[in-house]
Amino acid sequence: MDKVVDKIAALPPGEPYHSLEFFPPKTSMGFQNLQARLERMARALRPLFVNVTWGAGGSTAAKSLQLAEICQRQLGLTTVLHLTCTNMSQAVLDETLEMAKEIGIRNILALRGDPPRSDDYRNTPCDGTSNGGAGKEFEYAIDLVRHIRERYGAYFCIGVAAYPEGHVEGARPEKQDPLFDLPFLVEKVKAGADFIMTQLFYDADKYLWFEKLLREEPSGVLSELPVVPGLMPIQSYSMLKRITKLSGASLPAGILRRLDDVKGDDEAVKRVGIDIVSEVIEKIKAADLSGPRGFHFYTLNLEKAVSFIIERTDLIPPLDESALEEIEDPVVNGATLRRDRRTSSVTSDPHNRVIVDDSSSLQSSRLANALEAGFLKPPEQSRPPEVALAISEGEGALGREATWDDYPNGRFGDARSPAFGEIDGYGPSLHLSQAQAIKLWSSPVTKQDVSDIFVRHIEGELEAIPWSEQGLSVESGVIADHLAKLNRKGFWTVASQPAINGVKSADEIFGWGPKGGFVFQKAFVEFFCSPEDWGILGAKLGGVEDISYYAANKDGDYVASVPLGDSAMHAVTWGVFPGKEIVTPTIIEEVSFKAWKEEAFSIWKEWARVYPPRSASSKLMMEVAETYYLVNIIHHGYMDSEFLWRLLEV
Repeated sequence: MDKVVDKIAALPPGEPYHSLEFFPPKTSMGFQNLQARLERMARALRPLFVNVTWGAGGSTAAKSLQLAEICQRQLGLTTVLHLTCTNMSQAVLDETLEMAKEIGIRNILALRGDPPRSDDYRNTPCDGTSNGGAGKEFEYAIDLVRHIRERYGAYFCIGVAAYPEGHVEGARPEKQDPLFDLPFLVEKVKAGADFIMTQLFYDADKYLWFEKLLREEPSGVLSELPVVPGLMPIQSYSMLKRITKLSGASLPAGILRRLDDVKGDDEAVKRVGIDIVSEVIEKIKAADLSGPRGFHFYTLNLEKAVSFIIERTDLIPPLDESALEEIEDPVVNGATLRRDRRTSSVTSDPHNRVIVDDSSSLQSSRLANALEAGFLKPPEQSRPPEVALAISEGEGALGREATWDDYPNGRFGDARSPAFGEIDGYGPSLHLSQAQAIKLWSSPVTKQDVSDIFVRHIEGELEAIPWSEQGLSVESGVIADHLAKLNRKGFWTVASQPAINGVKSADEIFGWGPKGGFVFQKAFVEFFCSPEDWGILGAKLGGVEDISYYAANKDGDYVASVPLGDSAMHAVTWGVFPGKEIVTPTIIEEVSFKAWKEEAFSIWKEWARVYPPRSASSKLMMEVAETYYLVNIIHHGYMDSEFLWRLLEV
């Protein structure tokens, strides 16, 4: 029984359930470690099904299918594969559906994806190559639903998205209205959708109103259709603000006050966030709604917060020992992964506890890195179940490693983390329609035009650039003058931070982590520049002490101040707190730089697709994507806060 709707229908009346969503990690280490994390979470939390996301325009197609196969075949989890239809070819869609069928997947979440680009790009692959023939035009999710039904009949169970507070086009709330969206949702269901999964939200009252709206819709097609509300655990204050802006989800005043009171303390934000999401769940569970109560969690590949929420709200289903004996254990590269033995995931403290594995038969070479990094308990360590379920911070190497992604910091986190590089679930994309992008950035035709866009963003005149949907942070505002000078020179900055030396963790601008601590930062800057400029700058950096750098172009021409393949990790942000070891949430290293490089250049191509392919603007963006270098420079002497900027501005 692999269809989601069949599994939901088989639940006892009033039985709650949950599902978990994961994305393909950006690095091979992250991918290997996610396998261990998936196995842990599947055994401890027992989700009814799991979702695997799909990158914009099919950018993660191969990795998404690989992850879906691991979930479906190796771990025995009912898997829902996301599939977006805009800005990609019908050939890719059909090939993906055939591969999904081949690996046993019966469930597809049919999504539109990013807003369609120029008409010249429709129905062509993302790389701009020919589709090899005419095909259907997919502009909306309903087109994909119809296509799947026409081609595969009832083989696939199809889910579609809904928006409790209304769909936001490109993070613009002007037309955000659930009543406006309702007829389109009805049409998707009439076209063949079997269940609905909602966008994330934090206002339980708005969700309850929305579900009532669906149940009372006059056509009646939504009256009994499974509706699964989507929730995202709160990992950090800044991440939450960005997510709610992109999704259009509102934050009730009471919730915002609670978070504002602790926004400078990452641990406190997590604790309050667990309370908030748990309260939302309990309110929905207590409401007079028909059918089983399910909840879908956007995990961002992190396990702690979602595990606490699921356990606290009693969403872990009871363990059926007799059924377990009849289920064949999954095998990964010849190693048997046992499913049973756990009924609980965590204990009391959302910061210093983590689910761990207690399997003694894991010998797979694919999981060797996971074992080494502390994701799995070494076989020789035999612990009582209550200890194996919750490892406190600091209990040897495993205890230390168990908290290494407690401070998610986007692509500057640890590249071993399954969550590395993903800070909101949206991935590298403009998140804007064609019209919105042109309105914001016009149609640059010279490199000076591009420099002006970056400078205007730094000076607060533009709310976003393609690499950032937000204005300059308060922290980066401290070095805004330096950044503006660099961008005027044609060094287009996409990341940076100033040096700080022992600032209190409660500081309004630079503070983070628990109170009573001190935080430190090394100055670094990351930018795009021409190959000519990099040639001059690279020669200059070679004779400078206390400087590390990485530089690469799209084709993989790579140079760094450390030998190729060196595993050196540069901690550029760290904190010292009472009763804790040093915490290093921001790291720059070769593997993370190379993983980000691919995405960074893909955004230039995405920007190019805003314009007709033969236009001056499109040609300019493609030239930059094909020839420019991405450069990251770190100054290790953080006591001299101006050194890096003096070096680069001369």
